[in-house]
Amino acid sequence: MDDYRVAVIPGDGVGPEVVPHAVEILRAAAQVDGGLRFEFEEFPWGCGYYLEHDEMMPADGLTLLRDFDQIVLGAVGWPTVPDHISLWGLLLPIRRGFQQYVNLRPTRLLRGARSPLARTNAGFDFVILRENTEGEYSNIGGRLHTDQPHEVVVQTTVFTRTGTERIIRQGYEVARHSRQRLVGATKSNGINYVMPYWDEVFRRIGTEYPDVTASLMHADALAAKLVLEPESFDVIVASNLLGDLLSEIGAAIQGGIGMAASANLNPDGGVPSMFEPVHGSAPDIAGLGLANPIGAMWSAKLLLDQIGRRELGDLVLGAIEDVVASGCVTPDLGGRASTNEVGQAVVARILHASAVEPAPPA
Repeated sequence: MDDYRVAVIPGDGVGPEVVPHAVEILRAAAQVDGGLRFEFEEFPWGCGYYLEHDEMMPADGLTLLRDFDQIVLGAVGWPTVPDHISLWGLLLPIRRGFQQYVNLRPTRLLRGARSPLARTNAGFDFVILRENTEGEYSNIGGRLHTDQPHEVVVQTTVFTRTGTERIIRQGYEVARHSRQRLVGATKSNGINYVMPYWDEVFRRIGTEYPDVTASLMHADALAAKLVLEPESFDVIVASNLLGDLLSEIGAAIQGGIGMAASANLNPDGGVPSMFEPVHGSAPDIAGLGLANPIGAMWSAKLLLDQIGRRELGDLVLGAIEDVVASGCVTPDLGGRASTNEVGQAVVARILHASAVEPAPPA
């Protein structure tokens, strides 16, 4: 029996509505695979916690999480808490504290889904690997002469050799085991120190992977091509900011950000990785039962992949596609189903496909 302890942080907004469906996906996977067991523990951290305790999580939050094998996160953010507080108080400390330096974001046109790019509905399937711990989101800088006519604001971008090499190498590794095509996102024509360095590392590491067809592309041109020819991409590797922006394009062209899944990985092991939908907390629809749970359920699929249960992960994604193809989708995808109806339909499909009797409610 393989046992995994999973920390569950529902977070804010629609997070508490979609996270239970990610948990149910993992429970269903454990029913299918009799040698797999999950133990879940929930933590009430987030903006609600901040408004009560003046901190997004306790000071020993990372110490508590370190004892878990994996983390499932819902969403972070609420209008009454400034974004730089919510982000830097919970999500980024977890990513950096556990050196989850790979932010993996799959983009795929699911069977039954419709892309807003009508001519692409024949399909596309690529993944973006975003550097997750430094780069443009480095917390170095400050403000001088605040609110004065001569005010100065400085934000410093930090690219370390370690950080740059390890994310680019992961890009080559993923491409090697996919369709052997890698694109590195750059902007070395305008950002004249860190991006030429990124390009140098990309080319140097590329000499170790002669089986991978690799090229660099300016991020603005890459963004346009993601819209015009998404089917031409296999794996994209990018810095923190560029990867963040490009992956949102990917989410949009696959039908909507409600389906955006992600994994925050430390491939070196020894610490938990974290799995989260990246659609935000969506406060405008929170509590209405309208949130799309696919991003959270797809993130659970990525967790299964990470623990070596890729066949189970494929079963989950196949069940999601079956449900989407059936028309059981939330309003953001043009349907009328509720969050719970979609989540329950996917779990039922997993168990039906495996001829497993549903377990009694937990």
